[in-house]
Amino acid sequence: MSHRLEVTTPSDREIAMTRVFDAPRELVFDCWTIPALLKRWMTGPDGWSFAVCEIDLSVGGTYRFVWRHDDGRDMGMTGTYREIARPERIVSVELFDMDWTDGEARSTLVLTERDGRTISVNTMLYSSREARDGAIAIGMAKGVEAGYDRLDGVLAERLAAR
Repeated sequence: MSHRLEVTTPSDREIAMTRVFDAPRELVFDCWTIPALLKRWMTGPDGWSFAVCEIDLSVGGTYRFVWRHDDGRDMGMTGTYREIARPERIVSVELFDMDWTDGEARSTLVLTERDGRTISVNTMLYSSREARDGAIAIGMAKGVEAGYDRLDGVLAERLAAR
């Protein structure tokens, strides 16, 4: 079953991205936290690859992500985990190397399982309305949707291997 990404703006500084996955939340959580799995789906739009994916999955632990475009450009981000409640919630703050969001953004990922499916809600809180609107304007939702479509494939493979 195919599911669509729903993007809403619950406040003047937030973007909430909701998507249903046909897999238990433990598997979805693993795909968000195990570098070998994350690198398979969070590659960004066509032409980009996930060059660096380092994760210290602990409260206060950091992560480092770098995406590389076919033309050699890099886009890097560093984050810190603030809360981890396996397999239901991850809260982190992140900052892109080229700080286009005017400071840290807070990501709150909530995974809720119903009937073997996982409802994923990732809410991004930006420093200002302008930063939120900038994220929308650059087409963030299109990249997220492409990644989530790839995540469907990774989850299907993991389920088949069980």
